[in-house]
Amino acid sequence: MTSTVTNPDRRPQGRAESDRLLGVIQDALEDRKAKDIQVLDVSERSGFADYFVIATGTSARHVSAIAQNLQESAKHAGFQPSGVEGADAGDWVLLDLGAVVIHVMRAETRAFYNLEELWSDILSGSSDDDSGTGPAADG
Repeated sequence: MTSTVTNPDRRPQGRAESDRLLGVIQDALEDRKAKDIQVLDVSERSGFADYFVIATGTSARHVSAIAQNLQESAKHAGFQPSGVEGADAGDWVLLDLGAVVIHVMRAETRAFYNLEELWSDILSGSSDDDSGTGPAADG
C-alpha cells in the first residue's frame, strides 16, 4: 500500500509525465514487494523534482533487486535515470529520474535518516527543528 503526502490546494499544470512516471515506479516497487512505500509531493518546495518516493527493502539484496527493477521499468517506459547512487552496497539506493527521486533503503537506514519527517517539516513550512535529535545532532 502506498501513501502520498500532497498539497491539494495547488497542483501545477503539466505534470502528466511526472504522474505517469510515478505510476511506473509504484508498479515496479509493488512488483518487487517493497515495504512501506511513501510518496511525497515536493513540487512546491523543490526546484528539481515533483515527487520523492521512499521505500524499504528487507535486506541489502532486496534493496538492490528493487533498485534494479526500478531502473529497468523506467527505461522500458521511456524514462532514463540521470543518476543512481549506492546500488553496489544495497544499504540505500538513490535513483534520480528527474521529476521523481526514489530512495530505497534497508529499514535500519530508513529509521536513522527519517526522510519522511524531514520532508514533512519542509513541506509544512516548519523546517526549524531545534529538538537536537536525529542524524544532524549526532555529529
